[in-house]
Amino acid sequence: MALYAIGDLQGCLDPLERLLDALAFDPARDRLWFVGDLVNRGPDSLGCLRFVKSLGSSATVVLGNHDFHLLCVAEGVQKTRRRDTLGAVLAAPDRDELLDWLRHRPLMHVEGAFALVHAGLLPGWTVPRARELAGEVEATLQGDRWRPFLAALYGNEPDRWDDGLAGIDRLRVIVNAMTRLRLCAPDGAMNHGYGGEPGERASGIPWFEMPGRASATHTIVCGHWSVLGLKLAPRLIALDTGCVWGQSLTAVRLGDRRLWQVGCAGAGAPED
Repeated sequence: MALYAIGDLQGCLDPLERLLDALAFDPARDRLWFVGDLVNRGPDSLGCLRFVKSLGSSATVVLGNHDFHLLCVAEGVQKTRRRDTLGAVLAAPDRDELLDWLRHRPLMHVEGAFALVHAGLLPGWTVPRARELAGEVEATLQGDRWRPFLAALYGNEPDRWDDGLAGIDRLRVIVNAMTRLRLCAPDGAMNHGYGGEPGERASGIPWFEMPGRASATHTIVCGHWSVLGLKLAPRLIALDTGCVWGQSLTAVRLGDRRLWQVGCAGAGAPED
C-alpha cells in the first residue's frame, strides 16, 4: 500500500487523471490525500467532485477556502466572483448529494507523524489542539446550524487566536487559519492583506517559519500557496504547484517523499 498526497486541484480533472496514471494508482491498494480546493477557477469542478467522491475511503480530503466558497455560494450567502467556475456544480442534477458530501469533509486530518490541512496552523497550536479545534468547526458544519454558520463565516476579524473566543468569532479564526493562512505577524496574528500573488510584497513571516511553532512535532502536508510552490522541509510538505495557473500538479509519496508531477494547461494568473 502507498499513501500519496496531491496538491490543489481547483477543477483540473484531466491533470489528476494523468497523475494517477503515472502513479499506477490502485484504489483497492493505495490511498490519496487531497490538500483541499478541489474546485474553482479550473475547467471541471463538477468532474473533480464526482471523481474524488467516487474514490470512497481510498481518498481523504480536507476543506480549502474555495471549497467553503462553493458551499457559501450554493446557499446564497456569498455571490459568485468573476473568475469562479462553479456553474456546472450548481446546476448539476446531483448537486445536493455532492455538496452534502463536501460539507462532511474534515477541516484537518492527523495520521501518525503527518497532519493534513489546506493552508496552515497558527504558531501556538499543537497538532492535537488544532485537531480538537477543527472538530469544533466540523461539528457545526455537519450539524443543524450549518447554514447560519456559513452565512456569518466570511471576515478577517479576529485575526489571532485567544482561548476565550466564542461563537462565530472562534469558528472564523479556526477556518481562516486552516484555509487561508500564509503569513503571520511576529505576535502570531494572521496577515490577511497578503494574497500570495507574484510581485506582491510579503509583509510577515511564513506561518511554518514562526519561531517556536508548536505544530513542528508533525510533518504538515498543505497547499494553498501557489507562488510558494513545492516546498519540502523536515516538517513541511507544501504541494500547491499552480496547476490551475498552467504550472503543474504534484503528488508526493509520504513514505519516502518521491515526487511525481504532470503539466497543466492553466486558466489564468495566480490569485487568492
